[in-house]
Amino acid sequence: MEMMILNARIPIWKEEVYYDLVIKEGKIVSADAHEGMQSGGRPFLFDPGLQAAAENTWDVQGAVLLPAFSDIHMHLDKSHSLPFARNVSGTLEEAIESYGRASQFATDENMKARMRKTVLSALAHGTRAIRTHIDFHTRLEEDVTFRGVRMALELRKEFQSIVEIQVFPMLPYYPYDGQDRARIEELLTMDIDGIGGAPHISTEPHDGVRELFRYAVQHNLPLDIHTDESDDPNTNTILTIAEETKRYGYEGRVNVGHLCSLAAMDQEQADHAIRKMKEASLTAVTLPAANLYLQGRGDKGTVRRGVTRIKELRAAGIQTVTASDNVCDPFHPFGRGDLLQIAQLTGYAAHMGGKQDVTDLLHMISDEPAAIIGRKNQGIQAGQKASFVLIQAYSVEELFAALPQTRAVFGNGQWLSVMNTNVSYGLPAANLTI
Repeated sequence: MEMMILNARIPIWKEEVYYDLVIKEGKIVSADAHEGMQSGGRPFLFDPGLQAAAENTWDVQGAVLLPAFSDIHMHLDKSHSLPFARNVSGTLEEAIESYGRASQFATDENMKARMRKTVLSALAHGTRAIRTHIDFHTRLEEDVTFRGVRMALELRKEFQSIVEIQVFPMLPYYPYDGQDRARIEELLTMDIDGIGGAPHISTEPHDGVRELFRYAVQHNLPLDIHTDESDDPNTNTILTIAEETKRYGYEGRVNVGHLCSLAAMDQEQADHAIRKMKEASLTAVTLPAANLYLQGRGDKGTVRRGVTRIKELRAAGIQTVTASDNVCDPFHPFGRGDLLQIAQLTGYAAHMGGKQDVTDLLHMISDEPAAIIGRKNQGIQAGQKASFVLIQAYSVEELFAALPQTRAVFGNGQWLSVMNTNVSYGLPAANLTI
């Protein structure tokens, strides 16, 4: 089957022209540019009946089209847990304690329902790939230890043709005893996609980094590490991560998230850390929503906000993208899995509002994170599997000013989701009681 999309605006390419895309057997055959809108095809009305339509030619009349989004740092197991895992102080420490306690009383059904709700919302907003970090606390009951990973793997299978889900369990941040290691070894026999952790909160953070690398290298798994989520400029596990990456030849296989302490460092310290990151070919993800909410809680007067040095990292040639992190949980009580909203927030936090800046923000939620997680064969380039989101906006300015909720998502050779400003389709309510 062949389909055409006419008169699309693709601002990550050239905003001032229009594009006609030809899709055949689910792949992009061509994307031809022209000046001025040209007539032809049925007007695209973001109708919910679109998913069942057999039309071959759609005139989108200048609507914005982007590669489908990739949200490469989420916590699906924690999402929508705020009703039973409160955070009165708003601190990272209470969030960890609160969710750890509440997670012991969750059920498989409750957890999967919350995870599914988040994935469906992310899909409706344009996301077709998610890397989720999953808690793996080895000193709780065995069923609790493994529940998040089991549910994530089941969800990955459920959504495999619609949303690609990568599962990265977080190894514990405390020194390991025999039981810890036995459960970790069992985890590593499961069909996970990689491992992560938060070694900076360990009593021996640099040893924690080395533990992560030993397990990753032994099992040939990529790493995605929560890194220096602290206001303290002396928190610098990033240097050990860079060192271990080069030691094991893991360049290009290590992603680091948060990097809050990098923002608190003086310029000389920061320049040194960024240089070491570049030498190790690390990639990075900023999580501005959660870090703006969590960081600086102990400050008086001028409050540090914890968002890393995004523009400096990118200027140094370090691929740095942005992601949702937590959704409606004790770590971040807001959010809906909308990466366009996160891109706007990143623009505020990083002073990225110029013409090139906003184009960079669109790259930071679409093709760039897709490349980091190895999703290189899907998008809007000729030869790729067609995977894109169409948004009812007609300029980049409108895109970021209005964050339009009217969107349609295409992939796997079909329209997967349609959402308009008045009604949301395909988002069943989840039973959140436990």
